[in-house]
Amino acid sequence: MSLKLKPISKQVIVVTGASSGIGLVTARMAAERGACVVLAARNAEVLQELEDEICQRGGSAIAVETDVAQRDQVEALARAALAKYGRIDTWVNNAGLSIVGRLRDIPEEDLRQLFDINFWGLVYGSLTAAEYLQREGGAIVNLGSIASDMSIPLQGMYAATKHAVKGFTDALRMELEEEDLPISLTLIKPASIDTPFPQHARNYLPREPKLPDPAYPPEEVARAILYAAEHKCRDINVGGAGKMMTTAAAVMPRLSDFFGERILMQQQQRNEPARDTVGALAGPGRDGQVRGSHPGIVMNSSLYTRAVTHPVATGALLASVGLATAALIGSLRPRH
Repeated sequence: MSLKLKPISKQVIVVTGASSGIGLVTARMAAERGACVVLAARNAEVLQELEDEICQRGGSAIAVETDVAQRDQVEALARAALAKYGRIDTWVNNAGLSIVGRLRDIPEEDLRQLFDINFWGLVYGSLTAAEYLQREGGAIVNLGSIASDMSIPLQGMYAATKHAVKGFTDALRMELEEEDLPISLTLIKPASIDTPFPQHARNYLPREPKLPDPAYPPEEVARAILYAAEHKCRDINVGGAGKMMTTAAAVMPRLSDFFGERILMQQQQRNEPARDTVGALAGPGRDGQVRGSHPGIVMNSSLYTRAVTHPVATGALLASVGLATAALIGSLRPRH
């Protein structure tokens, strides 16, 4: 069956984890581009503030308090979207968080709770969305991570959930394509992103957690998500540094392990005592913020991701640069 994704301005987009970070900026960006946005998260107060903000700016949004770890609440989210707008065009499974600490120090109940949110929440969202989209067509966008392709010490169970997300997403995509259903399924794999992600993590370290350098702005991930809502694509890496790390992990695994043991262990800890160690694992966190407080290198953008999502423009730019370079070299040649 042929698939034609609508422009963002004509879409109804469901965004889970919309109360902070990537989800929040994605919801705002989609609304600014004319989409009707269905906002989902556990923090009902912040969601309502976001709905009011979008509507006051001339957009359209509905806030639906949702714990994605509960399948009945995810299904209720879909019903609320259909009741308000009559359809769903894109479903973004963004909700997720982490636990920071050595795997042997983390209680089993926390490990299971992390899987309930990061993995099962995404599974419930994907299957619920697919049930509707198989009739009408549209896109499912799942948030993985560079940790879908490599392991990260001190975030071992987070990496395990993201490995599982990749395995599930790839298998579901193949099944949907084999059935010739009009559904695009994309996995977004961000590197370190400057959001409140470290502060929302359950922390078992004596020091305050942080992400490895460099970090990228959450707007880059939001652009990649909305690109996937309009263009059928398999996966998108956000952040050239992350792509380099996952490539190195695949080609030189022992060297990647050495880097993790010697560098990543230290780069995930600030030189200050831990503050809020509870995070948002068991309930809503301190939401409403897009950016975090990354203390290291924060890039302005990801040229790698821009090139991947704009291949024609990038090719034209490289061609023009090549022609200009050739002309310059020609002008510098001595004339006889």
